Amino acid sequence: MRRASSLLTALSAALLLAACGRDGGTSTSPSSSSDAPATTQAAVADPYALAATGHGFTTGPMMSAHTVYVFFDTTCPHCAQLWQNLQPLASSVKVVWMPIGLLRPQSLTQGVAILSAPDPVAAMQQNEQSVLANGGGITAMGTPDEAVVAKVKANTEIFKRLDADSVPLIVFRHGGSGQAGQHSGAVSAEQLRQMVGL
Repeated sequence: MRRASSLLTALSAALLLAACGRDGGTSTSPSSSSDAPATTQAAVADPYALAATGHGFTTGPMMSAHTVYVFFDTTCPHCAQLWQNLQPLASSVKVVWMPIGLLRPQSLTQGVAILSAPDPVAAMQQNEQSVLANGGGITAMGTPDEAVVAKVKANTEIFKRLDADSVPLIVFRHGGSGQAGQHSGAVSAEQLRQMVGL
């Protein structure tokens, strides 16, 4: 177990990529200390179990042995980059994408629009392409469904309970050690493979 813990600690040093913070800016680590590891254990007993109570849509195989939870904001360019980066893992890792309302006023309504869409994956793709092209993301149409609004608000509360301050927030469990962890910031497909022990 100590070796697996050391592996995760070493891996965290390689994962210092930018993320979008609550103040709307970007950061290169999930905390104010430049020495803090990017992969951290939250104050809650089991961050992975807590993340699993959130609401989102799924990409990848439903029966995958590896499930990752990603808290994202629809206006975050680093979330959009993570969406693109993880496309090569579509056949091997189940990713549950959970929108939160964190960075901009439209974050909540856009998150609701994605979750409410007949095809959330297509809506997410459209949103993330817009964000990567410096656009404003998708346009939420009509009156938002209050039940879905409640789901996005619940995701935001879970994100806060995980003591996170920037997105994307990746919550994962290593397949070999069973150790749960979380990481703020975009990663490559290969880095995520290492995080989950593929």
